Amino acid sequence: MAFTPLHDRVLVRRVESEEKTAGGLIIPDSAKEKPAEGIIVAVGAGARDEDGERIAMDVKEGDKVLFGKWSGTEITLDGEELLIMKE
Repeated sequence: MAFTPLHDRVLVRRVESEEKTAGGLIIPDSAKEKPAEGIIVAVGAGARDEDGERIAMDVKEGDKVLFGKWSGTEITLDGEELLIMKE
């Protein structure tokens, strides 16, 4: 997959949540929420400040991140569901 986000955007692959609770109960698919944890797949070059200088990104490919439930935009690349969001 050759995909590069623009500016201060990142591409995130969700990490699947556990099938069981801490008490050992199996969670059915209908009760599962989409995980709010993921791995950075691709990173943009960074935003620019008022002087036109590039602001370095705080994350890099392979970093594990947490994000809000409604963060980002879901996209599908090569049949895989990913999120694109601002850093």
